[in-house]
Amino acid sequence: MKQINSNTLLELLQNDVRELLLQCTLLQNTDPALLVKQPAEGRWSVAQVLEHLNIYARHYILAIEQKLHLNQTGANDVFTPGWLGNYFTQLMKPLDNNSLKSKMKSPSNAVPSAQPDAQAMLQEFINHQHHLLNLLQIARTANLDYIRVATTLSKLITLKLGDTFRFFIAHEQRHFLQIENTLKALQPFVAHLQVK
Repeated sequence: MKQINSNTLLELLQNDVRELLLQCTLLQNTDPALLVKQPAEGRWSVAQVLEHLNIYARHYILAIEQKLHLNQTGANDVFTPGWLGNYFTQLMKPLDNNSLKSKMKSPSNAVPSAQPDAQAMLQEFINHQHHLLNLLQIARTANLDYIRVATTLSKLITLKLGDTFRFFIAHEQRHFLQIENTLKALQPFVAHLQVK
């Protein structure tokens, strides 16, 4: 796997999180009726996507924080992605043309409720992103290769801390592409709202 400077990686990831926060600002200014409307039967609303992301954030933010709290490793200059972490990251991350490599079915424990509170889900997501920015900053004093974090799949399946950050943020980027596509699909509904 190609090595990357640890601080460069963390800075790139912080920039990715800041970009997600900018997109959240747009969502805060979106008609609340749009955030809870499903674009088609069986497809998630924006609020449901946000709840799905929050389910993952509740696990990974806490798990990362606990590992960093116990950190006794000291920083490493260069991070080498692990094969599993790199695989998961590449599977999740949107391609350069804003498309996805493949569709994926969410595990049953990460499926959102039918009608989540859009404003509450958005605010929770924003709070998680600010927390994540802090954890990325703290991680500058940690060994991104040595510290391992359990995945949501199993406590026995762990990823390097650097890969955990990469995968987790790529998962969020993937679903923000879904949010963008959902809002595009709802454009006829927007026109209907404006006529009323």
